[in-house]
This record gives sequence, C-alpha cells and structure tokens, in this order.
Amino acid sequence: MRALEPQERLDWLRLCRTESVGPVTFYALLRRFGSAGEALAQLPRLARRGDGGRAVAVLPRAEAERELAALDRLGARLVCWGEPDYPSLLAAVDDAPPVLSVLGDPEVLRRPMVAIVGARNASANGRRIAHDLAAGLGADGIVVISGMARGIDAAGHAGALDTGSVAVVAGGVDVVYPEENRGLYRALAERGAIVAELPPGTEPQARHFPRRNRIISGMALGIAVVEAAARSGSLITARFALEQGREVFAVPGSPLDPRCRGTNDLLRNGATLTETAADITGQLGPLLHGAAAAPPVPRHPRRLPLEPIAAAALLAPAAGETEIDLVVERLGPTPVPVDELVRQCQLSAAAIATLLLELELAGRIERHPGNLVSLR
Repeated sequence: MRALEPQERLDWLRLCRTESVGPVTFYALLRRFGSAGEALAQLPRLARRGDGGRAVAVLPRAEAERELAALDRLGARLVCWGEPDYPSLLAAVDDAPPVLSVLGDPEVLRRPMVAIVGARNASANGRRIAHDLAAGLGADGIVVISGMARGIDAAGHAGALDTGSVAVVAGGVDVVYPEENRGLYRALAERGAIVAELPPGTEPQARHFPRRNRIISGMALGIAVVEAAARSGSLITARFALEQGREVFAVPGSPLDPRCRGTNDLLRNGATLTETAADITGQLGPLLHGAAAAPPVPRHPRRLPLEPIAAAALLAPAAGETEIDLVVERLGPTPVPVDELVRQCQLSAAAIATLLLELELAGRIERHPGNLVSLR
C-alpha cells in the first residue's frame, strides 16, 4: 500500500480512461505487464490481435494532464486503487474503479460506512426514518454513504452531516445533480466527501447510475433501503450489495404504498428488518469492530499486479487465430460464465483470459458482474 509516483498516476489515468478498458481489463493488463506504462505501450498490438487491425484510442497524455489540473483547481484529488486513501472494502470488489476523484476530506473514506438509499419521491415518514437512521449510525461512529439523489438519499446525508457522510455521484465530482441539492453538495464537500468514478465535467446519464450504485455498496459494510418501488435503482444497489457479500437491511412499509413494495420484497427474501440504527449496528457488530481497526487494503489475487510476462510471450500467437474464433463462436448476446468457456473451448484459464482481454480491447465483448461475458 503506497502512493503512486506522478508518472505512474498519469499512466494509470490514461489506461483507465482508454476506450474499451474497463476495470476488469485494467487489472488484467496491470497483472500481465506489471505497470500501466508498459500496458499502454502494448495496447495497440493486443487490440489488433482481437479484431484484425482495429485501433485503440489511447487517452492522450495532454488530456490526462488536463484532468489532473482540473481536479487540482477544484481542490479535489485522484485516488488510485491500492493507495492509502482508497476505500479498503471497495478495493476487494472485482470491478472496483482503478481511480476515484475525491472532493473533501479523504479521511472519512477510511472509516466504517453504511449506505442508506431509497425512493426519490419519498414520503415524509420515509425521509424522517432515513434521517434518524443516519443520525443514529453517525452517533456510533459510522459514516453514512449514499448517492445524493433527492428523497431518501438527501435525508440520509443530512442526518449524518455532523458525524461524517460521503456522496458517490454519477457524473463528475464537480457536477451537482439534482440542482436542488446544491446546498447539500457544498456541505458534503466541506464536512464530508464527494466521490466520482468519471472525469470532472461529466454530466450524469442513465447508464452511469448502475456504475455509481456498485461503488456505494462496495464501500459499505451494509446497505439500508428505505422505501423502494418494485423496480427501482435502490434495488439494483441492494443486488450489488448481495453480490459483494454485504449485509442488506430494509425498513418495512405499508403494503398499500407502492414505494414500499421493493423493501417488503427484500424482507421476504431475507433482508434484516430495520426500524432503528441499533438494528444495523447489532447485526454488523463484529464487522464494525474490524473496520474501525483500519485494515490494510485487501490484495485480491485476480487483480494484484504480478511479475510482468514478457511481451513477446504474451503477444505471440500461441495457437493461431482459430482460438479467438473458437471463443467468439461460443459467445452471444446472453452473458455466459468464463469458466464455461474454459470448459467448452478446452483451453487453459490463462489462455481464455488472454483471448478475452484481446476481444474486449477490440470492442467485441462486454463483461458483466459475476465473471460473465457476452458479445457486444
């Protein structure tokens, strides 16, 4: 666990922002080549292997420098995976963002966190419950994390402003959304922290919110849902939480209120019934004790940069182009497990990983949570 050197930080940012390089591919490249700088040098050749000549648009150095300068003007900073200020729980998630923009006090990111999420069109009672849950958690030394949306998110942030709150936003760290939460944004920047995966100036779009949600759940020990309809973004966050091995809490509501159908469904499926902050802290007791001890950043074996493999060995066509055709033939629009590709193609896991890396860089496949892949 160390802070990156300035050149390393620039290389990480360029690789992370390069077309077709998602988080899983980023870590695979880092593991294969040992450094972001070497991975950048090898990207064009890897992409050509995956698509017979397609070029990869590597982020220019000048553009990465402009992003770092923009963060500096905002008083924000870039935090990279594995650095001391990177949230330790998030670092253990398979598709953790390689870089995060942080505006505010990065110290709060080292404290134990619980997420509070729910409906944007929340009822007065729902907002009060979210506020009181957040205040109770804060009194126990827990940071409340949410998405700074109107309704439940905003009420949760407000309840924890005096004790510590973190907002994860779907756009750039400098973009206030919704506009009605500008005052909350300023308070969080001064007294807590605002976190973003995307570059400054990025306006939030629909496709950004699921990515934002998996960061919220990934940073938290558990997630409390207060009022959520049967189809809502809050339930997406709850699903991410379950996939990441987090605790899920739900506040029960009236069956006559459609805003409570999602939370009641969570309870039917095993979520912890929650009325007060004590219900959360009681369930998380041992985990809170461990988090308070500030554990080191987890070193996930699938992402830890290992000894670099010689570029010639990696790029040599070990078994010809037919291997790529073999993999593509077994893929379609429906995601399939990578382990199933290994079994059906009768290739080693390492060979499949390399072929998928080439195909993703060529823009031909898409990765999904749970180690699944599909054709684009």
